[in-house]
Amino acid sequence: MKVNPKQMEAVLALSGAKRFEHFIKVIADWQEAWGLCKDGWALAAADDGTTVFPLWPAKDYALVCATNEWDGYEPRSITLADLIEVLLPKLKRDGVLPGVFFTPTSKGVTPSVDDLKSALEAELQNY
Repeated sequence: MKVNPKQMEAVLALSGAKRFEHFIKVIADWQEAWGLCKDGWALAAADDGTTVFPLWPAKDYALVCATNEWDGYEPRSITLADLIEVLLPKLKRDGVLPGVFFTPTSKGVTPSVDDLKSALEAELQNY
């Protein structure tokens, strides 16, 4: 999925809750999410110090966040099936939160693994 500049500007300006909704709809539709990778996946920390695994709905959004501590990281796709069946259970087991839709100026939303999975499953019922 290619994101045009006007759409990117508009979506990046949305609140965290609205970006979360957008993320759920887009990855349910396109059947993939994106992370950043370089000798391992990019990670972040929540305000309380909990480890966070950042996720984006499209390569272009991940790419604009590949700066500062993630400089040199490359976007890598994660199939929706792998996200639900492999990554989310691993994050839950390891006590890592999903970080939904970071922007260059925002840490994004950090739902529980169960809340993210429930939102995805609810959206997938529409397909």
